[in-house]
Amino acid sequence: MNAELPSRFPSEVLEQRTAEQRRRLHNSFSELRSSLTDLKMSIEENVRERLDPNRLARRRLGQLAAAASVLGLLLGYGVAGIFSRD
Repeated sequence: MNAELPSRFPSEVLEQRTAEQRRRLHNSFSELRSSLTDLKMSIEENVRERLDPNRLARRRLGQLAAAASVLGLLLGYGVAGIFSRD
């Protein structure tokens, strides 16, 4: 069968096909790499946006203020309890 191969397919045709397949494979790989890079950038931007401390503080300002007030109140009562006599 190997003896029939060169007579049925000239080496120039095989080289052209190989080069074309190589180009297609290279283009496919380049497209995949590009799409993965775009996806990575999109994910990084999304994570940065969701974990931005300033943004989180603005959205939860009321809750943070209430928690700080309760904590201050409890600490105040605790310190006052140490120095007061019953």
